[in-house]
Amino acid sequence: MTQTPAQTPAQTLSVSQLNQRAKQTLERDVGEVWVEGELSNVSRPASGHVYFTLKDDRAQIRCALFRQRARFVSAPMRDGDQVKLRGRVSLFEPRGDYQLIADAVQAAGLGELLAAFERLKAQLEGEGVFANARPLPFPPRKLLILSSATGAAIRDVLAVLEARWPLADVTLIPVPVQGAEAAPAMISALALLNRQARLDPERDVILITRGGGSLEDLWAFNNEHLARAIFHSRLPVMSAVGHEVDITLADFAADMRAPTPSAAAERLVPDQNTLKRQLEHQHSRLQRAMQARLERDSQRLDTLRAKLRHPGEQLNRQRQHLTALNQRLNRAMQLTLSQQKAQVTQLSRRLASQDMARLHRAESERVSQLQRRLGSAMQRQLESRQARLKAAARELNAVSPLAVLGRGYAIAQDEQGQVIRRAEDTQPGQKLKLKLGEGRLSVEVKRRIKSGG
Repeated sequence: MTQTPAQTPAQTLSVSQLNQRAKQTLERDVGEVWVEGELSNVSRPASGHVYFTLKDDRAQIRCALFRQRARFVSAPMRDGDQVKLRGRVSLFEPRGDYQLIADAVQAAGLGELLAAFERLKAQLEGEGVFANARPLPFPPRKLLILSSATGAAIRDVLAVLEARWPLADVTLIPVPVQGAEAAPAMISALALLNRQARLDPERDVILITRGGGSLEDLWAFNNEHLARAIFHSRLPVMSAVGHEVDITLADFAADMRAPTPSAAAERLVPDQNTLKRQLEHQHSRLQRAMQARLERDSQRLDTLRAKLRHPGEQLNRQRQHLTALNQRLNRAMQLTLSQQKAQVTQLSRRLASQDMARLHRAESERVSQLQRRLGSAMQRQLESRQARLKAAARELNAVSPLAVLGRGYAIAQDEQGQVIRRAEDTQPGQKLKLKLGEGRLSVEVKRRIKSGG
């Protein structure tokens, strides 16, 4: 089939020419830019160049940091790090790869991490996750350390423990302390330790520790789930993460925080040298006290020895005292017996001098006289009371309404028993009762007559 002139391309490019033109266009139109994203697939071949991918949640771009520039970059450049790149967009012509040639790399996302830290801290504090403040056993029976087995922190802790308290029973549970797997590993280790029935919350303690580092290095200790696991731990927890200026959520959730791993070891166990000095001081005090006590007891013994007498001498003295008491008792008994005999004799004489028949007649006469006086007094009292009763009856009869009725008067009452005092208090046809001196009448009002009518 013959191609018409309209279908013939005006210019045909080779692949090399196309890639070259694309490279020139990218470098000319885009130029140098700053780009922020997450590192992944970081590769460092022997050439000294660094190759990696910069990505966000929707796209990615291949990047290259050549050796002459890489030696000026202080950022660690690890997978997962958030960074800012300064570079120029270009194209690798042999493969047609679109890429970014980096000139400078800076750590990024620190502000976002701090903001996330503050938000999570406020949330957990509001939920009471930072309320733990249990006292730690001192020294602990068992010290359980969650840390890296090869880090500087565990070496510092063990060195301090060995110097201060060689008797410490230490168990290291090796866990990663950096990266995405660190927080889950520490949470699992905490759960495992809290399930151990042989561990006692009153005598054992958990230490979570690692050395210093950047905020990103310590970020595993700002994990929300790790903070909750520390808060819910049955065993008390001490946190010693980083240096004095480093504060993590694990520090807030723990029962106690130490500024450094070495400081944690110092707070967990006593200092054997200090205890030795205290023991020596107490031993000296005890010796001085014992010496003083021996001297006092020796002096007291000498005093008692001087006062001590032979038992025979003491018995003779007691025997003499008993004899004297016996003589005093006999004299007292003789005196009492003589007094009692004299009293009995006197009473006998008084009794014999009394004439019982005469006393009986005198008392009988006295009783008869009292009876006569009682009869006369009762008769006089009865006559006086009768006279008073008659006088009261006369006075009562004089003021009695019945006496008035006996003179021909009457008392009028309505059917309810109310006394009628005026004619106006009645109505024609009304039934009334009249009380007379003797008997009663039931009458009916025919008409009322006014006073003076």
